[in-house]
Amino acid sequence: MVLTINVAILLAVIIVLRLGRRTEARSRNDEKLTVGIVLVFGVLIAPTAFGQGILNVMGELAQGVTQSGSP
Repeated sequence: MVLTINVAILLAVIIVLRLGRRTEARSRNDEKLTVGIVLVFGVLIAPTAFGQGILNVMGELAQGVTQSGSP
């Protein structure tokens, strides 16, 4: 039996666990580590279909906000 772990899913679980903690207990190094983990997660998920869907939704949202501000 071969057990495989998707690294993106593992990082998503770590991110949820880290963000669930109280904010007062975090040091600067702890916050930097969280940011680094989130960046790696973004790089891993970007080429997937899910990542492309997020990109499209955020692009449409940004376009809607830009167009709503113009006369």
